[in-house]
Amino acid sequence: INCGGLPETLLESELFGHEAGAFTNAQKRRIGKIEYADRGTLFRDEIESMPMAFQARLLRVLQERSFERLGANDTIPVDVRVVAASKVDLLHYSQQQKFRSDLYYRLNVVQLQLPTLRERREDIPALFDYFTLQAATRYNRPPPTLSTAQLRALTAHDWPGNVRELRNVADRFVLGLGGGEIELSTPGENPALTLAQQMDCVEKMLIEQSLRLHAGR
Repeated sequence: INCGGLPETLLESELFGHEAGAFTNAQKRRIGKIEYADRGTLFRDEIESMPMAFQARLLRVLQERSFERLGANDTIPVDVRVVAASKVDLLHYSQQQKFRSDLYYRLNVVQLQLPTLRERREDIPALFDYFTLQAATRYNRPPPTLSTAQLRALTAHDWPGNVRELRNVADRFVLGLGGGEIELSTPGENPALTLAQQMDCVEKMLIEQSLRLHAGR
């Protein structure tokens, strides 16, 4: 469930469910996402956008392993694994009183850090090739090939939009519209690079980047 994609008025019913007659237009019982995920996994995306009141209710579910539907008095036990994703530093958010610190420490059992695209530039050629093939199939066009200069431009870009930005650039490249902010014109007569040549370019770029980072040591 995307915590930032639902209005606050629907979030409670979506998470906890409701009984018939719990509120206007509640004509029948609804099973919420928490109950539906019993003996499974509940993935909470953009959890930093969850209102404080719901953070308290989620904390209670995690601590007591039970909840009540809207309009009901019966407590329902639940056995659920909770995975939460955030695009901000939740610890920093909690220190700024924007996220409950007790919920942060309750959720922070195992933490997985996903590196940004600029931190794993060696993946860019393979990802771009994958998105290019997808776009070529979708638009019924032949997949273009990258020149050496175009590959360098891709690996040198900082990618503030991460993988989504890379996918959009691949779409524009297949449509012959260039790379937007990246200098990535249609390849034209440039010879295609083999995979080994592409990896050589990436390796050269990474070595140069590391030398700059460590002042040539």
